[in-house]
Amino acid sequence: MRSINDACHIAIPARDLDEAVGFYVDGLGAKLARRYPDRVTFDFFGDQLVCHLSEEVGDDDPKPYPRHFGVSFAEPSDFDRLVRLVEYRDLRVITPVSVRFAGRADSHRSIFLADPSNNVIEFKQYDDPRLQY
Repeated sequence: MRSINDACHIAIPARDLDEAVGFYVDGLGAKLARRYPDRVTFDFFGDQLVCHLSEEVGDDDPKPYPRHFGVSFAEPSDFDRLVRLVEYRDLRVITPVSVRFAGRADSHRSIFLADPSNNVIEFKQYDDPRLQY
């Protein structure tokens, strides 16, 4: 079972490591953990995100489904703060804030972004925080 000291590991392609650092650190506020010539590792909201230098980056017109990753916030204020940060730093939004499944138990707000390598990131917040898993 995962403890609070464990981290989920996510690895994605990046066409340029400087762009990746600019987006994840300067844009989203992730912490730079390690950098090597072929990859960069971030503390991404408490989990480990690794961007590997690769020519195999996402589609020029990224779509949120089926491949994306992200964060489910338990607190509405944390989601709101992230949205304000995205707006302030003018990050690339591919699907603006919307409510999915309105009126249902699994109703939630979400926003989809694309990083410089066209990896899709979703941030969301469920009306019922027990559904974030």
